[in-house]
Parts: sequence; C-alpha cells; structure tokens
Amino acid sequence: MLYICYDNEAYMNTGVQRSSATPPAARTATTMPVGPKPGNEFGQGKNVPHIAMAHEIPYVATATVADLRDLEYKVKKAMGMRGARYIHIFVPCPLGWGAASNDTIKLSRLAVESGVFPVFEAERGEVTGVLKIRHQIPIEDYLKPQKRFAHLFGKSPDVTTIARLQARADRNIRRFSLLGE
Repeated sequence: MLYICYDNEAYMNTGVQRSSATPPAARTATTMPVGPKPGNEFGQGKNVPHIAMAHEIPYVATATVADLRDLEYKVKKAMGMRGARYIHIFVPCPLGWGAASNDTIKLSRLAVESGVFPVFEAERGEVTGVLKIRHQIPIEDYLKPQKRFAHLFGKSPDVTTIARLQARADRNIRRFSLLGE
C-alpha cells in the first residue's frame, strides 16, 4: 500500500483549524490569537515521516510541490516496491497561511532552504538520500510572507519564539545533514 499525505499543516478544508501538523507559533482559527504565547504551542505537532521511519517500513519519502520531478520520481519508486510505503508532500495553503496563491511554490522552496521541511528518502528506517540545501536562509525569510506568523513580527518582534523556530530548523539541518560540503 502506498499512502500519500498531502500536508498543508492544518485542517484547511473545514475552516483552518489546528491539527497535529500545525507548526509552533502558527495561528489558526482554533489557536490563541492573542496573549503571551499566541498561535500553536510548541510540542504539539507530530512528525509523521519520522513515525513511519520508526516502524521501518520499506519506503518513506518527503517532497514538495516546488519540485514535481522529485515527487514523480518518488511516487514511481514507491510504486515499484512491495509493502507499506509513505510519501509526505508539503503543500502551502494560500488561504490558511495568509499568503498569495502565486507564492505557493516560493513558500515550498523557502521551507526547504530554511530547514523547516527536510526533503529525504528512507528505506527500512534508514535515510538513503537527502536534498541538500543550496543556499540556507534564515527562518524569518520563510515566516514573514505568511500572515499566520505575522504576530511574531509586530512592533516588538518575538525574538525568543523566532529563535526557537530557527533552532528547530537547525536541528533538521543537522539531523539530515542538509548542508552541502
């Protein structure tokens, strides 16, 4: 069986509610809009590709809508394998993220280049390939175009939360060795 997860980081079709895939600090219709810690809380999300890898299924991969050739390659590869297979596709939602629809591909690329969304393949729990980051960008370059993170950049930017989000991206970069030599 091949399971494909189309991930837009919330329940977008039913009113932009928080889901277990909603990133920390992101605002949704069901997260705190104001207060000392607006948006989704840290520690609430689940990383489904990591969960699938922990089960050592034959194939786990991540992809974005910014690289359709990579996505096509991974689907073809998965279809040629036996057993459980999982592909996780990162897909920005213009309405739910408060971004222009013509920025969908750009946001996907920024997620990869910031380290927020690592693109990789794994077989039986072991990473077998990664898409290296060509030019690492700071997390702010990814967050600022999205209204769901606008509260972090007001008159008094929330540097503590931004630093925590950067640390999460940096951990992905280290975990998957995403920087080129």
